[in-house]
Formats: sequence, structure tokens, C-alpha cells
Amino acid sequence: MRTVLSFLKPYKIAIVIAYALTLIELSVELLLPFFLGKMIDSGVMNKDVQTIIKWGSIMIALAFISFIAGILNTFFASHTSWGFAYNIRKKLFEKVQAFSFASLNQYPTSGLVTRFTNDVRQIQNTIFMALRIMSKAPLIVIGGVIMAFVVNAKLALIFCITVPLLVGFLLWVLKKATFMFDGVQKSVDKVNRVMQENLAGMRLIKAFLRRNHEETRFHKANKALADTTQTTFRFIESSMPVLLFIMNLSLISILWFGNMQAVAGTTAVGDVVAIVNYAMRVAMAISMFTFIILAFSRAKASAERIEDVLSVEIDLKDHHDADQQQVIKQGKISFNDVSFSYPLADDVVLDHVTFSVAPREKLAIIGATGSGKTSLFQLLPRLYDAKEGSISIDDKPITTYSLDHLRQSIGYVPQSPLLFTGTIADNIAWGKKNATRNEVIQAATAAQIHDTIMTLPNQYETKVGQKGVNLSGGQKQRISIARALIRNPKILMLDDSTSALDLATEANLLQAMNNYQSTMLIITQKVSTAMKADRILLMDQGRLLAVGSHKALIKTSDLYRRIVASQFGKEEIQHAE
Repeated sequence: MRTVLSFLKPYKIAIVIAYALTLIELSVELLLPFFLGKMIDSGVMNKDVQTIIKWGSIMIALAFISFIAGILNTFFASHTSWGFAYNIRKKLFEKVQAFSFASLNQYPTSGLVTRFTNDVRQIQNTIFMALRIMSKAPLIVIGGVIMAFVVNAKLALIFCITVPLLVGFLLWVLKKATFMFDGVQKSVDKVNRVMQENLAGMRLIKAFLRRNHEETRFHKANKALADTTQTTFRFIESSMPVLLFIMNLSLISILWFGNMQAVAGTTAVGDVVAIVNYAMRVAMAISMFTFIILAFSRAKASAERIEDVLSVEIDLKDHHDADQQQVIKQGKISFNDVSFSYPLADDVVLDHVTFSVAPREKLAIIGATGSGKTSLFQLLPRLYDAKEGSISIDDKPITTYSLDHLRQSIGYVPQSPLLFTGTIADNIAWGKKNATRNEVIQAATAAQIHDTIMTLPNQYETKVGQKGVNLSGGQKQRISIARALIRNPKILMLDDSTSALDLATEANLLQAMNNYQSTMLIITQKVSTAMKADRILLMDQGRLLAVGSHKALIKTSDLYRRIVASQFGKEEIQHAE
């Protein structure tokens, strides 16, 4: 809670003003029964119209002041709560952006989305209500009891019995409700996860006729959320009758003893009316406690979930000996006895891998699924850090480069291209800050997508659907490649990024890339693509089996010969030999 509440610091003045205005409203509310009693005793009982007008005018003036204070309080409460929500969402986004893949894998996407939306909104609403009305409830209880003692100490003694009982009961309800609302938020995560998976995989669901299965999955998650929410709210609501029962008993007691004292002449009628008014106000305030407990329980559970994300230590950051001024000039790459396994996993993904790539050399990486090719790519821009061994660029460990410069010098095209909402030009320019239209066109031309773009109705201003649904797989791949090329990187990494291209387009693309001063690493399943590289790196089960040209590997590697034979037949092997 402490971390989350620290986001209220910039609004300290607004909070102080809001609470000062609340105190004005509270003071008026506590004074009105007192003045009402005075008006009854000195005006109504004595049939003194002037006194009645005097006290009535004072009460109307105080009510008007309370009205103005309430309006101003709403303004400052809104300013604080909305500003708090903006700042905490901003901080959450920055934190998630700084996560390593290892940290990101700790949280499902649906859980993070719930934190950004539902959890922040719960806290935001609670802060607004806390500044607007929630703080008044406990103060009315305290102030009402104090004013009751000022008016008539004997009658007020009843409060000394009922109020402590109610406070203890409410604290127990609050503790239990917080735990229950944490379960509600986790159920919301599950519903969001099922929804996200269904929206993302709608085509697959229809193609495999799995609608009924997915409806059953959603029904289970939705039913769990409904049951958890219903149980929690029933528990909260069940506390209300208990509160009202105790307060009504105290109110009846006040009326009973007040009447006896008024008849005996030991207590003025106005005092009894004032005490009854205070009792009713205390009862109303305590009845609000159910709502307050509900709001604070949900807010506390949400705050703990947000704090869980904000407290994650960023494990991938600039090394202590990183030189912020050091730049990559040539693009020479060296892996020296590198081993790697993913966090919380026992399997070794890369096992003592050693190789080097000369500046501007084109290296193809080939191997079966699960051989460690993509993992190799993720180590170079430090998306993960190697467990053993070292990786160098230009004969300097990659940890000596700042993360910003290291990643800025690398053009990375992932295995599954991802396009963002916007235009085609926006998606290409996304790869370089302040990219010009000429740079966008140049990158698109090299990526062999320019001619296709020019045939579209709005050309470069064509809107891209969600995740590029209105584009083919090959078009998305080429736009992703253009996005990497626009930054003119020293190192270009293509993770099976030409799989959807025909041979002619792929050949033109690889030829155009030769104009870039980049060291190129290409993961591919196609021998025809690997043959166009200067050397081929063959991997299997996380180990480097061989490195060499196409002809050299045919002569020295049985596995490579089998791969070539599976794609071209034995004729290609005989021809190469």
C-alpha cells in the first residue's frame, strides 16, 4: 500500500484543501442539531418568534456554506483522484516496458490488463470517495458522540456501549473482505485471459469448430467470477443488518431515557431532540461503513496487486561498467562458450556455443525446431543474459554497451511479425525515431513491399487492421523487415522472417540487403535461403554442430545432408559434391 499511496504526494495541497472543506461540511452538520435544540428550548417552547427566526437564519446560512464547501470539495477530490490514476498508469506502463522477458513471464497478459484498468479504477474511485464523503462518516461518529456529551452527558453514555462494539465488528469485516476481494480480482484475470485468447484465436476456433469448447471454458471462468463476487458481496451486505440493529437499539434507548428525564424535568426537550438527531446522524454514518468497507477492501486488494508489479526488481539493466558513449562501429559478433536456460526452467537451451561472425558477413542459422536458434537471437540484444560464457560485439563484451545503444544498433525481425494500429507508413517508421517519408520508402523498396503498397487505395496511408488482419503473411513480414531496415542497423537479425515469401521475392530481398552495411544473421528452415549466406551455422538440441559453407557442410555433416535431401532430393547432394 505504501508504494501506491506515494503517488498521492504531488496532490498534498489539494488533499489538505479537500479535507479542510470536508471539515467545514462536518462542522455544519454537527452544529445544526445543537442549534435546533437551542431553537426549540428558547424559541418554540417559549413561543418566541424572533428567536426562532434568529436560529433558523443561522442554520440556513450554515447550510449554504456547507453547500458551497461541498461543491469545491468535489472539484479537488476529482483533481486528485484522476491525477493519481494518470500517474500510476504511467508508472505501471514504464515498469512493464522495463521488464525483462523473465519478469514479464511472471504475469499473464490478462492479469496486467486488469491491473491497468480495473485495479487502478477501484483505487481511483476509492480516493475520490475518501476525499468526498468517506472521511466524514468516522468523523461524524466521533463528532456526534462528542457533541452528544456536550448537550447531555447522561444520555450520551449509551454511545459508549454501542460505538466500540460496532467499530470492532467493522474491523473484522474489513480484514475478511480484503482477502475475499483479492479472490474476486483473480477471477477477473481468468475471465480476461479467456476473452483475450478467444479474440486472438477466433479464426482458429472457427476453423477447428471449437466454439462449444470455448463457450464452456468461458462459462466456467464467468461462473467462478459470479460465484466469488456473489459470496463476497453477500458477506459485506450481511453486516448491514447487524449495524442497523445495534444502532436502532441505541436510538430506542435514547428516546426511552430522554422521555423519562424530560417528564421528570431534569432534561430539556431541545436536548433530547438534539441527542436524537446526533444518534440518527451517527446511525446513518455507521450505515455508510458497509459501503466504505466494500470500497476500501477492493481498493486494498487492488493496491496490493499493483504494488506487486511496481516492486519487481528490474534484472536487465545497464551493467555497472557500461560505457554510455561506446558505439558499435563494425558489427563483429563473437559467442564464447555460451550456455543458457530460461528462468525457472531446468532444460539447457544453449549448451557451450562458440562461434564468430565477421563484420558485414551473412550467417544463416539452420536446425530443427527447439534447437536453440531463437534463443541465440534473444541473447544478442540482451533480452535475456547468458548463464555462462560471454558474448562480444567488436571484441567488447555486450555488457559494456548501454542497453539503449546496443538495441538501437540491432534490427530485429521476429518470427511472428507484429504490426501496430495505424498506417503502413507508421508501422515502418516505428523502427526509427523521426524517420522521414523518403527513409520509409527506401526501406520499403529494399524490403520488396513498395510496389505492393503503391497498389493499395491509400498507398502508405492505408490503415493496418488489428495485428495486420487486412494484410497477407508475406506482406506483414516484408513490412516488419522494412521496419528493421529503416534504422540502418549494424547488426540485422531475421528470425525465419522470409518463410511466407516466394523464392523470387526472397532472392530480391536478400540481394537488396547487401546494400546495407550490416552483419546479417538469418534463421531459416529453407536450405535455398541458407545457400545464399556466406556461411551456415547448424544447430541441434542447443548445441552447435558445424559451421561452414553449403558445400563444406554437405561434405562434413550427416545431419545437414539429410536436411538438404529432404528439401531437394539426393541430386543436390551429388551436385554439391
